[in-house]
Amino acid sequence: MPDKPVRALGPNYKWIALSNTTLGVLMATINQSIVLIALPDVFRGIGLNPLGPGNTSYLLWMFMGFLVVSAVLVVAFGRLGDMFGRVRMYNIGFAVFSVASIFLTVTWMHGVAAALWLIIWRVVQGIGGAFLFANSTAILTDAFPANQRGTALGLNSIAAISGSFIGLVLGGVLAPINWHLIFLVSAPIGAFGTVWAYFMLRDTGVRKRAKMDWWGNLLFAVGLISILVGITYGLQPYGGHAMGWTSPFVLGSMIGGVVLLVVFVFVETKVEDPLFNISLFKIRAFAFGNIASLMLAMSRGGMQFMLIIWLQGIWLPLHGYSYSQTPLWAGIYLLPLTVGFVVSAPLSGVLSDKFGPKAFTVGGSLLTAATFLVLIFVPVNFSYWEFALVLALNGFGSGLFASPNRAEMMNSVPANSRGAAGGMIATFMNSAAVLSIGVFFSLMVAGLTSKLPTALFSGLTTNGVQTTAATTISHLPPIGVLFSAFLGYNPMQQLLGPALNGLSPAHVSYVTGREFFPHLITAPFHDGLGVAFGFAIAVGVVAAIASALTGRPSVTDRAEPEALGSELAAVAGEGTFEPSELVIPDNVAQDTSQPADKPGISG
Repeated sequence: MPDKPVRALGPNYKWIALSNTTLGVLMATINQSIVLIALPDVFRGIGLNPLGPGNTSYLLWMFMGFLVVSAVLVVAFGRLGDMFGRVRMYNIGFAVFSVASIFLTVTWMHGVAAALWLIIWRVVQGIGGAFLFANSTAILTDAFPANQRGTALGLNSIAAISGSFIGLVLGGVLAPINWHLIFLVSAPIGAFGTVWAYFMLRDTGVRKRAKMDWWGNLLFAVGLISILVGITYGLQPYGGHAMGWTSPFVLGSMIGGVVLLVVFVFVETKVEDPLFNISLFKIRAFAFGNIASLMLAMSRGGMQFMLIIWLQGIWLPLHGYSYSQTPLWAGIYLLPLTVGFVVSAPLSGVLSDKFGPKAFTVGGSLLTAATFLVLIFVPVNFSYWEFALVLALNGFGSGLFASPNRAEMMNSVPANSRGAAGGMIATFMNSAAVLSIGVFFSLMVAGLTSKLPTALFSGLTTNGVQTTAATTISHLPPIGVLFSAFLGYNPMQQLLGPALNGLSPAHVSYVTGREFFPHLITAPFHDGLGVAFGFAIAVGVVAAIASALTGRPSVTDRAEPEALGSELAAVAGEGTFEPSELVIPDNVAQDTSQPADKPGISG
């Protein structure tokens, strides 16, 4: 793709950049979650039982593959943006995502072959998503002056967070009609966004000529993949254990991954042009801002799964919804979380531009942690308005934190490292999502393991199930129960299977009805929820402490609205464009503070 001449951008260019990058991030995050709700229809459509023996890995990789790949690649793609142009890399991301969506839509196979086909193209979607995530923040930071970046990143953050909840509702609506539609919706949007980005976006950032850090790329990719794969398989039962954390494969993957990342950090301090710019962590705002972002993302990532299971497995059936209806309605009932975020994210972005980010990042972290504390004391069969209020406050706290945190970090890094910095931030965010899912599920299963077997055995034998069958079912891994509720299946029908044949019609009706399982799991689930949300409270407090330690904004951050002219000059000075092709935007050309003999501008 040849470079396009830098033409007059005009005063509205920054809004074009904002709208296009927001569309890209929205599309990517919707596709992260739209599959979650649609999984039952997808697996029914391809004729594969995801809870059958040996099939759980297909279920996990269907929604974890996207997260794992995007987490691994965002740093490398951000670095490529610094080297070859952020808009160019962003365009590639839009195109790759669109092509993957088309191939997902035309899936014609069945069974295991279809599952593998879907997983492969979901991984390709993750590659496109990594291009988008890595460069969208840097494009916005280039386009907006420092005193407006909080506003821009706040609006962009709305897409990043709310897209995941929009996907839940959209998937619940489209999948029952035809599961192919959940992938089809991305194709025209992606094609439009690709063309729009190609013709309207311009690389205005500083290009950094550098060599590709192949050893760094290899060590980082293999190390992080090993850890994330270990987490993914740690969620599956192993031997006689409810989860796989004692599996030699899981332990080897986790330990090996950590060792490789330690070696990676050492290598990055020695090479000339490192992939992961370790020196950026010498910048106080960037280092502590990333810690805060990682911690709050850890509290938020697994929470979505816990709330979905809470609604689908207990609350919705108790309030008259059939299990087949619960995925859609779970997405609808979680909308207050999105509303809270949508209200606070742009507001905190605007206000933090004027008053500084500290109050918003610290306050948002503490508010989010406080809502998790309240959720521990909310009854499992709650009154919805109370639940909705807590969710809205949780989203409000996340929104208060998000844009000031990103703006503070991006304002603190040099202009020629923004792509790499954006990729590093996205890596922490996406890795936190996978880590959070692993931690939340593990803590939940640990809480369930102590009480669920006894509750299951007692409830089943009381309702006519034979002792041998009840014993077998009560000792099944709790993760199967959670996945069943998460997928919108009837948990007792899944667990009992042929054992239902020996029961009277009345017992079958009651045991597989909407009240038996929710009442059975309420007490064990609440114990597990308390442990999981206790972890969320702890990391939320750590996020607040890290946010308080970011320090004050530097003087250069406050004076940076003139950076666009400097970046254009730097681009021309490196020979990327011919001077005759370079046209300075009006608002920069009028800036008399720029030296007349700036390299690359004077003929």
